[in-house]
Amino acid sequence: MKMTTEEAFVKTLQMHGIQHAFGIIGSAMMPISDIFPAAGITFWDCAHEGSGGFMADGYTRATGKMSMMIAQNGPGITNFVTAVKTAYWNHTPLLLVTPQAANKTIGQGGFQEVEQMKLFEDMVAYQEEVRDPSRVAEVLNRVIMNARRASAPAQINIPRDMWTQVIDIELPAIVEFERPSGGEQAVAQAADLLSNAKNPVILNGAGVVLSRGGIAASKALAERLDAPVCVGYQHNDAFPGSHPLFAGPLGYNGSKAAMELIKDADVVLCLGTRLNPFSTLPGYGMEYWPTEARIIQVDINPDRIGLTKRVTVGIVGDAAKVATGILNQLSDSAGDEGRAARKARIAETKSRWAQQLTEMTHEDDDPGTTWNQRARAAKPEWMSPRMAWRAIQSALPKEAIISSDIGNNCAIGNAYPSFEEGRKYLAPGLFGPCGYGLPSIVGAKIGCPDVPVVGFAGDGAFGIAVNELTAIGRGEWPAITQVVFRNYQWGAEKRNSTLWFDDNFVGTELDEQVSYAGIARACGLQGVVARTMDELTTALAKAIEDQMKHGRTTLIEAMINQELGEPFRRDAMKKPVRVAGIDKADMREQQV
Repeated sequence: MKMTTEEAFVKTLQMHGIQHAFGIIGSAMMPISDIFPAAGITFWDCAHEGSGGFMADGYTRATGKMSMMIAQNGPGITNFVTAVKTAYWNHTPLLLVTPQAANKTIGQGGFQEVEQMKLFEDMVAYQEEVRDPSRVAEVLNRVIMNARRASAPAQINIPRDMWTQVIDIELPAIVEFERPSGGEQAVAQAADLLSNAKNPVILNGAGVVLSRGGIAASKALAERLDAPVCVGYQHNDAFPGSHPLFAGPLGYNGSKAAMELIKDADVVLCLGTRLNPFSTLPGYGMEYWPTEARIIQVDINPDRIGLTKRVTVGIVGDAAKVATGILNQLSDSAGDEGRAARKARIAETKSRWAQQLTEMTHEDDDPGTTWNQRARAAKPEWMSPRMAWRAIQSALPKEAIISSDIGNNCAIGNAYPSFEEGRKYLAPGLFGPCGYGLPSIVGAKIGCPDVPVVGFAGDGAFGIAVNELTAIGRGEWPAITQVVFRNYQWGAEKRNSTLWFDDNFVGTELDEQVSYAGIARACGLQGVVARTMDELTTALAKAIEDQMKHGRTTLIEAMINQELGEPFRRDAMKKPVRVAGIDKADMREQQV
């Protein structure tokens, strides 16, 4: 069949059902963007390509459907770097389309030229460059299939002089693989360990959310064993929050109940998780990882099994299929030993933690430091971060999708949200980029227009994405709600400064003259300031009503005091020792 290269490209996108593209328009992509409307593809032109990448991540994580990122070669494409690596560690299958400088001039250091394949080689699961016009559809098809198989971004690099050429090809076939259900011996061994366990615990990761039926399969297994279910850091949606066996998230500012329960486990089934080190760091002064327990690790990627923890049984497979396989091979008496006592302990531990969490209003100071005490004294009428989170919980619909950003105040909220189904909690993940909260929730709303969505960000991180307010107020963009915690500081770094650098605050202070609510109003959106818990609850409830019933976007600036939560990296920080000494007098003037 005769067609142009751009028609072959777009027909392949249609074949895979890719309906949304995120980025900024540029000449190198215009031959294909010209036919996006005719093909049923919506191009979402954001204010910065990095935010466009986060929108694509949010869309795909909320829906399970692939989307694409595309921009101008060179500086447009380099702006995608952070978003692509974020998607990689979020296990998000995305299509990265990188138009390249033309073959005719590449290598001459021409306009907007950079080595785009080298740029992303550590950030994608697969990448390929188109070498001949006749291979455009073949290469694109393979890239998309590999993104889906690896559940990660994949890149197609295409020199811009490949466009507008006539070729004669047949569109390639889509080849899908059945997800593996785990090795027979490994599944049988796992079933035997769990059948004889006295204190089994299940730890659900992102793979449970990504697997079709993963949450239901883990729920059936947990109920058969009456085993508590913990979830990995930033994966609060990997098990129903109202279930009596749900213990909550591990990791930074997570659930103390989950930590106490997994600490005493004799067998842990780690389902769909790579067991990243940050997720099991000590919390609340507690070393909780059960070093003597038998560990069963299930992951779709064999390279990640046993990488961070000692593993007794490793299983390469889909979380739902492996959980079902284990369930079917449990002994008749599995879970019976100590069942009643185990159920009682789960309920008691959860109840005690829920009460403690309700009573946690302020952040503690380490011995020898007084910042949080001073912060409360300086603004006695202002909300603390935890007061803000309690006010938010009072207004947040159970069915809502929420996003979080990196930073002190979002992290303090890690233990609060729970969900009844997956694909509801969009956190930036272990690459840890700032500026994720707003664009990712916009992407989620594009994919789920009938679901209320709320984004959260601290004021430092929000500043990185604030320019998107100039883009999302246009008529075709869906309404969202964004909460910004406003305390005029980079909180995580400021806590480091109080603990290890004697309150020497370098680069931690933000401009108190800036009003994010004012910027929102200047962009034609609704901007609201909330100073008390009641004001925040009321403002959030109204903003969600305006979002769902009237199509209005609202930014809520939640004014909070400058209390600082637990530092992110006690494991990586220590007080420096000065040996030679530093003196301003040693600074020389540069000769120009």
